[in-house]
Amino acid sequence: MKIILASASERRIELLKRVVEDFSVIVSNFDEESVEFKGDFGSYVNELSKGKAFAAAYQADEEAYIIACDTIVACDGKVLGKPKDRDDAIEMLKMLSGKSHEVYSGVTVLCCGSGDFESDFVRTEVRFSKLSEEEISKYVDTGEPMDKAGAYGIQGYGGVFVEGICGCYYSVVGLPINRLKYILRDMGVNL
Repeated sequence: MKIILASASERRIELLKRVVEDFSVIVSNFDEESVEFKGDFGSYVNELSKGKAFAAAYQADEEAYIIACDTIVACDGKVLGKPKDRDDAIEMLKMLSGKSHEVYSGVTVLCCGSGDFESDFVRTEVRFSKLSEEEISKYVDTGEPMDKAGAYGIQGYGGVFVEGICGCYYSVVGLPINRLKYILRDMGVNL
């Protein structure tokens, strides 16, 4: 049985190694802009992860199981994806400063042979301390925020801004490994 991760994210690759010993990577060419946000964060990340899984399936053989994931930050009713530029990262961090937000990670496992799939999401609440403009600017200058949903990485320098979390830490990093483990088992994948 072949397992494929539909992501080139180093964070997701490292986390998946905790669940599955042997897997390969295919970068999904799914157009995330094709999924419209309709007000439900959980449904939105599920659709994104499902789209990534099915897009990657075109590059895989029939015996493969595709694992795809997408993570977003939700604050004040808005989706905060990856920042477009430095100014966007600064605005996102100002929005998160001194309050709680939610991180949603959608995960899909697709069996290429049968077309069967299972999708689910994990929601984690994250509380940020109050950030000064200098702290925000200095952090953005590290470059770390630029490829992260919500413009921060909890596993990196951005972790110093986090006062606490309620939920799955690994979901905030980008792959809810506990939930993934049970989805794989439900689909008959022996771990």
